[in-house]
Amino acid sequence: MMEVFWIRGYEGAQLSDLTAAAGINPPSFYAAFGSKEAAFCEAVDHYLVTVGEGSRLALETPPTLRQALRNMFLTSIEAALAHQPGGCMLILGVVNCLPGNEQARLYLKQARHKIVEAITARIERGRHDGDIPAETDIGQMAAFFYGITQAISLQARDGSSREELIAMIDFALRSLDTVVVTG
Repeated sequence: MMEVFWIRGYEGAQLSDLTAAAGINPPSFYAAFGSKEAAFCEAVDHYLVTVGEGSRLALETPPTLRQALRNMFLTSIEAALAHQPGGCMLILGVVNCLPGNEQARLYLKQARHKIVEAITARIERGRHDGDIPAETDIGQMAAFFYGITQAISLQARDGSSREELIAMIDFALRSLDTVVVTG
């Protein structure tokens, strides 16, 4: 079911798609999940510990901030290109929604916030390790690099190639050479 939500988004995923993916009938779907929203939240959680885990590990492992960010972006590119029409489930799962689906949007917002927290933590580690100046505005930098992950998702959805996305991240990483510091 995760893939149905990933490909179609929350509102685009129909009960018939979800039951077919799960191999169950509608009454069994509701018995198992309770609601479409609950199934979506479970799919988001599954995405975080499977697909999303790669990005988290990519941030933690390399010795330098630049390598960690590059690896995170490359992992994001692979995830964004893994399915057609492309993109990241966390970014595109609920972009706009009907008022009745606000809880699903908020659930994704919370999941995305965890990504920003992980990027922030890695940048702080990079500052501690001397990869960037002590005066670096960590929040601004984390927001910028998180924005690049969003751009990867949207551009993958619009058909950008792996090579085009890699060129974009290489350009973004050059910003580390001219780090914005608070004054």
